[in-house]
Amino acid sequence: MATPATIDEKNLPVIALVGRVNVGKSTLFNKLIEENKAIVSTIPGTTRTPNEGLVLWRGKYVKLVDTGGLTFTDDIPLEESILKQSEKAMKNADIILFVTDGQEGILPQEKELAKRIRKIKNKTVYLLANKIDSSQKENSLEIQEFLKLGLGEPFNISATNGRNVGDLLDIIYKKLGSAKVRPKGIKDEPKEIINVSIIGKPNAGKSSLFNKLLGEEKVIVSELAHTTREPHDTQMTYEYTEEEKTKKQKINFIDTAGIRRKSKVTGYLEKQGIHKSIMSIGASDLVLFVIDGTETISSQDRQLGGLLERGGTSVIIIINKWDLAKDNSDTHRQAVKKMVYSYFPHLDYAPMLFTSGLNGYSVHKIFPTIIDVWKARQTEINEKDLDYFIVGATRKHLPSKGKGTRKPKVLGLKQIATSPPVFEMYIKIKTSIHRSYVNYIENKLREQFDFLGTPIIIKLRKSK
Repeated sequence: MATPATIDEKNLPVIALVGRVNVGKSTLFNKLIEENKAIVSTIPGTTRTPNEGLVLWRGKYVKLVDTGGLTFTDDIPLEESILKQSEKAMKNADIILFVTDGQEGILPQEKELAKRIRKIKNKTVYLLANKIDSSQKENSLEIQEFLKLGLGEPFNISATNGRNVGDLLDIIYKKLGSAKVRPKGIKDEPKEIINVSIIGKPNAGKSSLFNKLLGEEKVIVSELAHTTREPHDTQMTYEYTEEEKTKKQKINFIDTAGIRRKSKVTGYLEKQGIHKSIMSIGASDLVLFVIDGTETISSQDRQLGGLLERGGTSVIIIINKWDLAKDNSDTHRQAVKKMVYSYFPHLDYAPMLFTSGLNGYSVHKIFPTIIDVWKARQTEINEKDLDYFIVGATRKHLPSKGKGTRKPKVLGLKQIATSPPVFEMYIKIKTSIHRSYVNYIENKLREQFDFLGTPIIIKLRKSK
């Protein structure tokens, strides 16, 4: 089934950064969008799936796409996929920025890429000589080498210190000023954008699921562990009907790098990717926790479940690759649910969906579940209902003692926040309450009110 949402296109000019490995494309990308979104390293093939961001210059925006570094050899894993994504980005771009290393000069890879670029008709291309951070380096540049590419004279910049980057933007914006699609200001986005991170261990099928949710091959999918190295986000609009009214909801999906146990993490790139994934979880309203339905629950899965326990993020558990399950019966499905919740008892409030990122099985069900969980996250209980609730809960089960000898007494319960819902429970001064009783109150709140997929935070406050 096709995705029930559409990708939000801002109708902005698109600029694509292309070039061979290690010429500084990602450094330039971060400089232009003014944030450290892309991982920067000297390791060839650091960037795989194109990064996207917005450039703001003189009050107007353009869209920027950073593509993977090319070698035109088999030395870099996924080279064929990276080349395919790069060619797609070039064809869709209004302007191509062909980035070279001004200190190393022109290599055979540049000649091959220039040949491919020249085949794309009616495309504006700017040849950039990067890493020229001084007049001395500019004077030593072998201009004739660059002219042989047939793309004109190079424009000298330094992505690291920003030398000539502003002048470059002036040239680009002047060129786009007469284009069909021009740089423009963007109206403030609606406040209610649901940020949804897709997390899971390596090879759980996160990127396949991400592509199916979007309805296009946005990120590279392969069996190679840690294919996704950086979070990739795409904003969509989901249209649905509620009480005979059509409503629209903005959802920003974020595909993250696979997270595994700290002891098994190797190399700078994986560490950086996992760090960005964990940061993404903290910044999200909701997490799709993807579990490989063809395998037993692993220590990596349990570690991820632990991360979710400590945050205030809402959760939907996704049992992925369900198309490969030998038994698709409802009986087996219920048995799997029971087994998964036994490993993650702290997530027993999270709804569970069975999907396939490969063939799209039940992926469409994720959207209405996100809406349901989002609404539950905003649940606000009025004081009168809470007063009735806490009186009834404490009569049914008296509070148990924590540390100390004095018998505790619950004096009241008040909601102080939503998204996630936060409550303050007032207890008699000089007494303490057992943690199990706090859990009891949380479970009672879930029974009586709608908190689907959402953690409840209860803070204790001592009062006279």
